[in-house]
Amino acid sequence: MLNKAEVLALCRAEHGDPFAVLGPHIDSKGRFWLRTLQPGATAVSAIDADSGELLFELSERHIEALGGPTGFFEASPLGRKEDIRYRLRVSWPGGVQEVDDPYRFPPVLGELDVWLLAEGSHLRPFERLGAHLREIDGVHGIAFAVWAPDAQRVSVIGDFNTWDGRRHPMRLRRECGVWEIFIPGVGAGTRYKFEIRARNGHLLPHKADPYGFSAELRPSTASVVCELPPAPTPPTAPPGNRLNRPISIYEVHLGSWQRGDDGGFLDWDEIARRLIPYVTELGFTHLELLPISEHPFDGSWGYQPLGLYAPTARFGSPQGFSNFITACHAAGLEVIVDWVPAHFPTDEHGLGRFDGHALYEHADPREGKHQDWGTLIYNFGRREVFNYLVGNALFWIERYGVDGLRVDAVASMLYRDYSRKHGEWIPNVFGGRENLEAVHFLRRMNEVLGQECPGAATYAEESTAWPSVSRPPSMGGLGFHYKWNMGWMHDILDYMGRDPIHRRYHHNQLTFGLLYAFTENFVLPLSHDEVVHGKGSLINKMAGDTWQKFANLRTLYGFMWTHPGKKLLFMGGEFAQWNEWNDAGTLDWNLLDFPMHDGVRRLIGDLNRLYRRTPALHERDFEPGGFEWISANDSDNSVIAYVRRGHDPAHAMLCVCNFTPVVRQGYRIGAPGPGSYHERINTDSEYYGGSNVGNPFGIVNAEPIAAHGREWSVALTLPPLATVVFEWEH
Repeated sequence: MLNKAEVLALCRAEHGDPFAVLGPHIDSKGRFWLRTLQPGATAVSAIDADSGELLFELSERHIEALGGPTGFFEASPLGRKEDIRYRLRVSWPGGVQEVDDPYRFPPVLGELDVWLLAEGSHLRPFERLGAHLREIDGVHGIAFAVWAPDAQRVSVIGDFNTWDGRRHPMRLRRECGVWEIFIPGVGAGTRYKFEIRARNGHLLPHKADPYGFSAELRPSTASVVCELPPAPTPPTAPPGNRLNRPISIYEVHLGSWQRGDDGGFLDWDEIARRLIPYVTELGFTHLELLPISEHPFDGSWGYQPLGLYAPTARFGSPQGFSNFITACHAAGLEVIVDWVPAHFPTDEHGLGRFDGHALYEHADPREGKHQDWGTLIYNFGRREVFNYLVGNALFWIERYGVDGLRVDAVASMLYRDYSRKHGEWIPNVFGGRENLEAVHFLRRMNEVLGQECPGAATYAEESTAWPSVSRPPSMGGLGFHYKWNMGWMHDILDYMGRDPIHRRYHHNQLTFGLLYAFTENFVLPLSHDEVVHGKGSLINKMAGDTWQKFANLRTLYGFMWTHPGKKLLFMGGEFAQWNEWNDAGTLDWNLLDFPMHDGVRRLIGDLNRLYRRTPALHERDFEPGGFEWISANDSDNSVIAYVRRGHDPAHAMLCVCNFTPVVRQGYRIGAPGPGSYHERINTDSEYYGGSNVGNPFGIVNAEPIAAHGREWSVALTLPPLATVVFEWEH
C-alpha cells in the first residue's frame, strides 16, 4: 500500500511526482499495484481494455486527516502483471464512466526533444510543447507539455476534469524543466489551463498555455485545444525579400477597418470578402495586419499579446485565419503580420511569474519592466525564452503561410536604458547600454527564418540610428530585410504641416533623407502611430485651407511613391479621413461619397499601379544609382526635381514636386537626355480633385538648352501644390 504521506500529498494536489505512484507499478516485493485518484467517485474497477470484462475492484483509502473519503483507490490483485491492458470503470453519484488511465502511458517527449529543449536549440518547440492531438497505444487523446522548471507541481485542468487540479498532475522531465501528460479521450475544442503550485507551496493563478494554438474570446482566458495548423504549400511567387520588387503595404487594424451591421467584429470569411478586393483594387502588393496574436485588452491594438501562438478569437477560429491567408495569396496579395517579441502584459493568467518565479521575464525590474507601458520584458538571455520566441517567428510563417513579420518596438529591445533615467537600468557585461542578448536574439531569429523560410521577409520598426539594421549578421547587422524610415516620416510630416510661405526655410527637411537613404533598406511609413493619441489624421496635418490640405496630401503621396524606399500607408489615409483613427469604431466610409475624398483614393490606386509596372520606381530603391537629383536647392520656390532609374539605363522617370500653391509657368529643369517626356501622374488632375493645371497634352519635349549641369532641359508648367511624374521616351 502507498504510504499515508504520499496519499495525503496526492489528495492535497501537492505531489510532485504522480507518475511514480499512480497507474500500474511493481513494488519491492514483486507485487503488482494499480492506483488512481478519482475525487468524488464512489467506486473504481479495472476492466479489460479490449473486451470490457471486469478484471478487479480497487479499494478506496480512508484517511482520518482528510475527514472523509479520499478518492484515492488502489488494488494489488494476485497474479496480475504490470503490462496488462486495462481501462477504469468509475462510478459517480450520477452515473458510470469508462476511461483510459493517463498514468499507464509512456512519456510524451522523446529523448532528442528533451535534449534540444534543454539546450534551447529546438527549431520547432511548438511541435512538442502545448497541447497536441495524439494517438498512443491505439488511444486518441491530447499530449500536454509545459515548461515550468521551478514548480512544485503542475496539473492540467479543464472541461474534462471539472477544473480540478487533483485529477491530472503531470510528469516532470527534470532534464528540461517540462511537465507532460497524455490525457486520453480529450479532443479539439476543449478548454484548458495549467494549475501550478510554486516551489514555496503557494497555488498560483491558473495559467493559460504559452504555446496554446487557440484561446477563448476575451474576457475569458482559457486556452483551447486546437490541432497544429498543417504547413501550407510554399508560394510560387518570387520571394518577398527580393529588394528589387515593388512593395506597397496597406496597414490595417482589423477591428476598426469595418464592422458588422451590429457593430461587432467581422469574422475571417467576411474580412476576406470585403478587405481583399478593396486592397487589390487599390493596387497594393502587401497587406499588413496589426498584431493578431491573442491579447486581453482591445485598446492595446494587439501590441500587448499573451497568446503568441494563437490567432485572436475576435475574428473566429485559427482555421479561419489560415483560410484568410490562402485567400490573400490567391488574389496575389502578400501578408505581413506585426509581431511583438519585446514585451508582454502582466495579466495574471499570462507569462508573468509563470511558475512562481520570474521565468519568461527578468527578475530585476531594472531589466524586466517597461517604464512606459507597465509591461514585462522577455529575458532574451534565457535559452528557453530565446527558443520560445524564435520558434514563434518560424511558426507564423511556416504554419500559416504568412509572408513577413514586422517586428515592433525594436529600439526598446536594443537599449538597456530605453526610456529609463540614470540608475534605473543595468549596464551590459562591458558597461554599455546595448542589450547584447536582444541583439543576439534578433540576429538568430533572422538567421533561422533565412535558413528555414528563405522567401520570408522581416521588417524592423527601429527608430534610432542603430547601424546596419537591414544588413546580414555576417556583416555585423541585425539581419532584417527592411527598416522603417522613421526619420523621413517625421521630417516630411513636419514640413507638410508648415505654411507654404515658410517652407523655404525648412527645405532641408525634403532633401535630408537622401543623405542616408541608401544606408539601410528603408520602408517609408505613414503608419497608425501618426494618426492616434491626439496627433490627428494625415489630412489634418496638412497646412492651409480645405483645398490646400487635399492638394498638400496628394503632393505628399506623389513624393512618397517616387522617393527611394518601399511604401506603407495606414488605412483611412487612402481617402483622407478627417477624423483621427478610433480603434473602437470604424473608418468613415461615407467620405467616399465626396469627390475630393474619392479623388485621393483614385490617386493612391494610380500611384500603386504606376509604381508596380515601372521598374525605375522600385528596382533600385536601395542603390544610389537608382536616384539622381536634378534640382535639390530651389528653396525659394520650394520645388525639387529628381530622376528615378531602374536597371535599364535607357529608361528613367522624371519627378517634380511643387510645394507651394503657386502655378509656375516655364519652369526649366535639366533633363536626362533628348526626347519627349510623357506625364504619367499629375496629382493636380481634376480626376483626383485638383485644379487640372498641367502641360498641354501631357507631353513636353527636351530642348538643347543647358540647365542644372545638363545639356538638355525641359520647360514645365508646374501645378500648384502638386507632384508631376514624367516618363522619358527617346
